[in-house]
Amino acid sequence: MTEFEQGLLLGILIGEGHFGGDGKQPQITVRMHTRHQRLFETLRRMCPDSKLYGPYQHGGRSYYQWMVRGEALREKLLPLLDRLPIEQTDEHVYARYMDMKQRYNL
Repeated sequence: MTEFEQGLLLGILIGEGHFGGDGKQPQITVRMHTRHQRLFETLRRMCPDSKLYGPYQHGGRSYYQWMVRGEALREKLLPLLDRLPIEQTDEHVYARYMDMKQRYNL
């Protein structure tokens, strides 16, 4: 990933990311309106083992959901995120990120 792509990913995750899981495996999720389709395609290109779901129609909204979990999360995305200045950029997001890592022993 280029420096620009790393910054773009960090910005998206700070603004729109969810750090959680299903109780069995951790996942990072971004959900946004379908008008951001090109951005989602960029995320898929940057993280080829990620998944893009949708478009969904729910409650008058039309959205996509991008998700990274499993080996793609553990072996590729987390090492990258650990090198990025999340803590210095947004303490709240850093706390959520670290909570996910702790809950899932990452």
